[in-house]
Amino acid sequence: MHCRLATSSMKMYSKEGDVVFGILAAVHQETIYPFPKTLFTEPPAPRHCKSIHTEYYQRVLAMIFAINEINKNPYLLPNISLGFRIYDSCLSEVGAVAGTLMQLSGGKETIPNYNCLLRPKLVGFIGDGPSAGALPMARILGVSRIPQISYAAALPIFSDKIQFPSFLRTVTSVFFQPGALVELLLHFGWTWIGILASDNDLCLEGSQMLKDQAAQNGICIEFFEILPTQSSRASLSHVTDIVRRSTATVIVCYTFTVHISPVLKEISLLGITGKIWIGVTSWIPAPIFSRRELWETLNGMLGLAVYSGEISGLKDFLYSIHPLKHSEDIFIREFWEEAFSCKWMDVFNKTEIGTRLDGKELCTGAEKLESLDASVYWVKDFRLPFSAHKAVYAMALALHDLFHCRNQEGPFINGSCADPKDFQPWQMLHYVKNVRTSSSADSERFFDSNGDSRPFLDVLYWHVTSNDSSSFEKVGTYDAKALSGFKLVINGSTVLWGGIPSQVPWSACSESCAPGYRKSAITGRPKCCFSCVHCPDGSITNETDSIDCILCPEDHRSNSKKDRCLPKKIDFLSYEEPLGFTLAFISILLFCNSSSILCIFVRYKHTPVVRANNLQLSYILLVALMLCFLCSLVFIGRPRILTCMFRQVIFGISFSLAVSCVMAKTVMVVLAFRATKPNSTLRRWVGSRTSYCIILACSLSELILGVIWLGTAPSFPELNSSSGNWKIEAECNEGSIFMFYCMLGFLGLLACGSFGIAFLARSLPDSFNEAKYITFSMLVFLSVWLSFIPAYLSTKGKYMVAVEIFAILSSGAGLLYCIFIPKIYIIFLRPEMNTRESLVPRSTMCTTPRKAA
Repeated sequence: MHCRLATSSMKMYSKEGDVVFGILAAVHQETIYPFPKTLFTEPPAPRHCKSIHTEYYQRVLAMIFAINEINKNPYLLPNISLGFRIYDSCLSEVGAVAGTLMQLSGGKETIPNYNCLLRPKLVGFIGDGPSAGALPMARILGVSRIPQISYAAALPIFSDKIQFPSFLRTVTSVFFQPGALVELLLHFGWTWIGILASDNDLCLEGSQMLKDQAAQNGICIEFFEILPTQSSRASLSHVTDIVRRSTATVIVCYTFTVHISPVLKEISLLGITGKIWIGVTSWIPAPIFSRRELWETLNGMLGLAVYSGEISGLKDFLYSIHPLKHSEDIFIREFWEEAFSCKWMDVFNKTEIGTRLDGKELCTGAEKLESLDASVYWVKDFRLPFSAHKAVYAMALALHDLFHCRNQEGPFINGSCADPKDFQPWQMLHYVKNVRTSSSADSERFFDSNGDSRPFLDVLYWHVTSNDSSSFEKVGTYDAKALSGFKLVINGSTVLWGGIPSQVPWSACSESCAPGYRKSAITGRPKCCFSCVHCPDGSITNETDSIDCILCPEDHRSNSKKDRCLPKKIDFLSYEEPLGFTLAFISILLFCNSSSILCIFVRYKHTPVVRANNLQLSYILLVALMLCFLCSLVFIGRPRILTCMFRQVIFGISFSLAVSCVMAKTVMVVLAFRATKPNSTLRRWVGSRTSYCIILACSLSELILGVIWLGTAPSFPELNSSSGNWKIEAECNEGSIFMFYCMLGFLGLLACGSFGIAFLARSLPDSFNEAKYITFSMLVFLSVWLSFIPAYLSTKGKYMVAVEIFAILSSGAGLLYCIFIPKIYIIFLRPEMNTRESLVPRSTMCTTPRKAA
């Protein structure tokens, strides 16, 4: 068919080779479409590009440098030369589409679905840089699965492989920027920020993601302002007024340079300082930083930038280009004119030095690229040039893998390989998607399943240096997929805040809450605005800005500052403290008294006052009282398993033995006097057998209760922290409180029985009648234990134990002294009364039965 010439002035820079890379790159910043004089009556006028951009041109040079490197590399694509066809899209979607169709048609004409040039083979596309141009390219190339690698298109939508199946990129998607910004804010502790966003889909979507992720991480937004595409005096005043009144120190600018520039200029004119500006990849770095009037405003700002890597030899290559040496480069003359603000004559060798053309000096060719300012020709680090360089190598490595495929080991059907002389686009796409940084099996892939490269971002710090110049410094990196979990790495020592590396500016709604305090939300304010509330007793916070207080373990308490948990004091009735020592001393003293009385009774056992009222019962009673006084010692000291199990049982058995002896003595008194009546049947009950039976029955009953208690629910030691914040009570849990009261109830029953019998026998005719002393002793005993119950129930911890010991000692002392002191008094102070005649009236001596000795 007849091939028509394309009606476009689109520029193409080409170099032939065995295979060709199609490259779409925006070298110019603007496209002019002439307005047609008539509609559809004449061919459309070609479009024109103007305003070459030196930074864009650097990306083209980086790709040419990479292709030249590969052609010189004997190990990568040996015996195969790479060529290229570079089309200038001029930041235009139409230009990108036209360049794509022209390359697919053969390089000179635009004929859809036809290729007028079969050789050399077009293996794939690199570009376009801007997302606006890359998107229509991706839709066209995706139909035939022709691989496309972009070095600057960062829109998240390109990760959708359903819409863009053959699109890949070597630049990080802007999808990861909000997460990187949040990590950066958290690293410096900034929780109170403002956001400025450009009024376009990219910035609005990104800033909204930033708001959402910031809220999830406890960062609050004081203001969120959208910058219009066309700034007006009213909009500038509105934005600058918000910034001036803001209490937030940090302002994130999710914008493009063209939108943020007038705002920064207005803020600089108003003298608003003290703000930390944070930029994103859409304008960091940018020529705006060369404006000295903004230096004071922007000094100390941070920003995210496209990852920059080292490209060995590229700097020398960029300085080596020259229009006279590279005449095939269709962009270099225009670049030279823009860079040095000069004008070339039409014929290079006929320049006239000193003349002017179009108001500019004539270019001589003697200009030095090394003399250019960094804002014009930046060669210190490479960001998008690095990404473009990487894209060329990714395509070349994939092509190398395709050419070196071994039959039966290939990735296609039955292990087949692609035909190196006539491979299909989808076959090349397979290799591009799976290309690796090296040939080893465990090396890292260039692209993930979505066609994205590993999400790397640089963190830049811009400041004014001491020699009155400005500088961008790389202070950190962000790796969204870091295996270590530390996505953000910052070298904070290189960041100077007011000249001091460690003095990070403060940007929060409220002052931080110190340890010992928790944050309390303020009604009607964002959650970053809070008051600090002191933690209650028993809880602490050991970190700054804690949300909740942490309860101390049960065996710990909080200190006065509420920032540490301290072990609680284990509190129990010990021998070392005055109360325990006093009770133990009284117990030993009463035991010694009982022992002394027992010794006196043994010494004077033949005297009438000792033999009265059954001598053996007195011995048993004294021994029982001695056991009662000793058992109180078991209650003192830290509770242990054995002491808890047996102390109440020992107490119960000891007291039951004592009270049963008292009851037996009382019964024997009554029987002795009742048996004096003629023909009384009670005479056979008068004797030691009855006494021992009473003692055995009562003591055995109490013993049975104790065994049941031990067998069902014995007492055990426990730590009780409910009594106070500063201490833990070490106490015995009675196990079964019912059995405890059953034991006390049985003792009370015995005491009531003894009291009742003794009360009835109190007036029997005998000079020394024990019944009245027993009555008084039982009255004391019952009074003590009736008072014990409410006192026991109203106390806790060691004081509960002290109440029980006091009841044991006082009731035992009542029995001891009320029954035996009168006899001791007679033995030592009234020996004349220690005769049978004095103790028993003569009228009853003949008729009274002899008492059991």
